[in-house]
Amino acid sequence: MKSVCGGNAVAAGFALFTAFAASGMTLDLTPSVQSPAPVGTIVTFNASVSGVQGTNLWYRFRVRRAGSEYQMIRDYGPVSTLDWTASKHEGVYEMEVSARDLDSGSESSAVSIFNFQSLVQAGQPLVTPTQNSLVFLYSAPACGGGSRMRVQYQLTGGTVQYTPFQACAGGLSMNFYLAGLRAHSKYTAHHIVDTGSAFVNGPDVAFTTGDLPGNLYSDTVLISSQSAQSNPILLGAPLGAHPVANDLDGNVLWYGPEGLTFLTRAEAGGEFWGIVEATASDTTQQVVRKMDLVGMTLLETNAARVSEQLKALGKREITGFHHEARTIAGGRIAVLASVEQILKDVQGPGPVDVLGDMIVVLDKDLNVVWTWDTFDNLDTSRTAPLGEVCPGAGCPAFYLAASANDWTHGNSIQETGDGNLLYSTRNQDWLIKVSYDGGYGDGHVLWKLGKDGDFQINSNDPFPWFSHQHDGNFEAGSLTTLMVFDDGNTRVANMGGGNSRGQVFELDEVNRTATPVLNTDLGVYSMAVGSAQHLRDGGFHFDAGFVMENGTIDSYSFEVDPSGKIQYVAHQDVILYRTFRMTDMYTPN
Repeated sequence: MKSVCGGNAVAAGFALFTAFAASGMTLDLTPSVQSPAPVGTIVTFNASVSGVQGTNLWYRFRVRRAGSEYQMIRDYGPVSTLDWTASKHEGVYEMEVSARDLDSGSESSAVSIFNFQSLVQAGQPLVTPTQNSLVFLYSAPACGGGSRMRVQYQLTGGTVQYTPFQACAGGLSMNFYLAGLRAHSKYTAHHIVDTGSAFVNGPDVAFTTGDLPGNLYSDTVLISSQSAQSNPILLGAPLGAHPVANDLDGNVLWYGPEGLTFLTRAEAGGEFWGIVEATASDTTQQVVRKMDLVGMTLLETNAARVSEQLKALGKREITGFHHEARTIAGGRIAVLASVEQILKDVQGPGPVDVLGDMIVVLDKDLNVVWTWDTFDNLDTSRTAPLGEVCPGAGCPAFYLAASANDWTHGNSIQETGDGNLLYSTRNQDWLIKVSYDGGYGDGHVLWKLGKDGDFQINSNDPFPWFSHQHDGNFEAGSLTTLMVFDDGNTRVANMGGGNSRGQVFELDEVNRTATPVLNTDLGVYSMAVGSAQHLRDGGFHFDAGFVMENGTIDSYSFEVDPSGKIQYVAHQDVILYRTFRMTDMYTPN
């Protein structure tokens, strides 16, 4: 069915389809289930094209609640289906797909109108399972304008948990994902309405959680927490496998979908950024994605689409995304991408393929709004101290030669308190502050921190600087306190051995001095990956995510107090790119 006419079609339970054709192309958009369906029902929207000879087609998906503005979900790329649901409020939604034939230039758009209905019946709240056995959807009746609502839920005899507040929405039901739950356990939940003058509780609703997937990594506590258990959830990001959140006793509380190469960041509200690297495939398969607690795509683009924009802006094209994607101020997204260039007689005799990094900043609609390229801002003759070459561990996609010098190998970006960007380049052993200035900066290098950088270090340590570091970041609200996980590869190679370290520095940017305030030997050597985090109680969390021992590669998560004394250790039987200590599944720190 391409179209249904008549004002009562939605109320009668039909989905509406409209197609807008150009140059003979016809586009249909078909949902996998018939409208209407309850809020929270995952619907697969399938696009199909006729009237074109070629198969080189790209699709873009956007959605809006009837009467509002479209929101981007997935920008142009080769995937013709999208799994989506309304998870906040019932109503009539318009799912739009646009198709483009890259060979002929033909374009077409279609809209599927879908009615998601409230789960609330007779004014009573309801808890509904989702496709994730540890995530449930709580649905509550509408609350008055000007009020707000959240949900309290509790394991029988356990700790009370809360969702974030949501503003009441004018006669619409309220829906919340409940997460941070243990398997095979009984819970009760009720909503709380804050009217501004009183808190009004709804009735308790009981529910029971289900089974765990059989392929989750193990988390074994070696040293129990010696503190007040600040940030009591440990979220681990393995390479390509289910992300898993555990409590500090090792119990599983949440798991995410498989398929991400990197889960890069947890965001406020129960959302997560991840990257898919498909190094044997073309740039359309190199993906950056934002997802929710049930794994549904919220926002997605691919390297081919971003390169299309970069080319139009006169910039280098990218080969893929790697290591970092996160939200920054203004709802923008900062992502690390790889750039590739053949340099002649610079990093070796004759032509040599060299891999660098580009910081790409996107707006909420996935438009490129700012970039920074290592080839334009760093000295290409300064080769990687350990001479890393791709293909190899952690290498992104590249296409110009069979092998390439892994020149910079960036692994993190942070927007600093003064609106600039802190970039970690593992293979240069530097943290670099870049002039972003809230999107108005010209990208010049403000300073380089590390050996042979711009700072003097106040230390008697024979090798005080980090090397091949991961997750360099300033403490929230500070321009002076900086944390970093020191993998230590260059130090270990030069000294003939050693362990990775958790480091904290106090920086004086004016006088260009760095003073170590924490330099903790973690007792293991992680030759790759890792993270560093300041905890709410004043301690620090470090992830040693690539430890080779006894014929395996494992991970260790540490908590240390401000003096560097180890307070907590957990062991995981898998490589963990990053680990995060979270307050709850909605609050990253």
